[in-house]
Amino acid sequence: MSAPGGVRRAVWSFWSRPFQARHHQVWASPKHHLLAWILSVETARQHYAETALVADEPGAALLVDGLGLPFGEVSTALEALGEADADWWVLGKLYAYRAQSEPFVHLDSDVFLWKPLPEELHRAPVLAQNTEQFPFVGSWYRPETFDAAVRAVEGWLPPEWAWYVAQRSGEALCCGILGGADVGFIRHYADGAIRLIEHPANQPAWRAIGSKVGDNILFEQYYLSACLAYHAQHEGSSFHGVYARCLFGSAAEAFTPDRAREAGYTHLIGGAKRNEALAQRLEARVARDYPQQYQRCLRYLASGAGGLP
Repeated sequence: MSAPGGVRRAVWSFWSRPFQARHHQVWASPKHHLLAWILSVETARQHYAETALVADEPGAALLVDGLGLPFGEVSTALEALGEADADWWVLGKLYAYRAQSEPFVHLDSDVFLWKPLPEELHRAPVLAQNTEQFPFVGSWYRPETFDAAVRAVEGWLPPEWAWYVAQRSGEALCCGILGGADVGFIRHYADGAIRLIEHPANQPAWRAIGSKVGDNILFEQYYLSACLAYHAQHEGSSFHGVYARCLFGSAAEAFTPDRAREAGYTHLIGGAKRNEALAQRLEARVARDYPQQYQRCLRYLASGAGGLP
């Protein structure tokens, strides 16, 4: 377990509407989606004294009532998202970040912790998976496109965003894991990202851009780096001393098998979720290490509840 003063709380989030609308397609099958949840929760809870789920009611029904995952605390705070646009799937994570009041680490459900995270991460103001570097123009992040779209409609941009884009910065933080000891900063960042997405003045910009499913990381990962860099440069800020520490130094390092094995960390990012060989290994691992949970998953699927209630 983490030492006193560090992160002792692991958090997951599940907003069911984006999953129903689109994200179920990224998994090899409904079974493998549920098996990943089992493995993520069971591996991480070996290292954390507290576990929590932030979900909406259908999401909690699936994971707690259906699958029986043993979270220490369950919140249905994501019911507050109501009929929010499900293309903004990152809102579920951002609302969960903002809801935290003590040091925590949020894990994506496709992240498996075979070993505890290093203590230097647990004690850092902000912790994340790895840094990502990319060209400011012409990258998959598209900060210049979104910035121009908001300015064209005279929308709202937070000072951190405006300053970071003016620097033409091309760095983000991958949030397969995201958390830290400075929950005040994390809540400030999450609130700004949520406001960027939800601000009424920005809605014409989002409509003009069209599909934004692939751009959610801009508001979670790029804006996080913007907040860190902005407050580091502004000595009068109450967040001036905040910094981030990453498990890996780069995306390339994070996905180097030997380095990931050394760290005891797996993240089934992108197409890995549909990889047949990895799906077979996932099922074999859960069946071997967590046989009761595996059998409950199979019974739940056999009942016809393969997705969401």
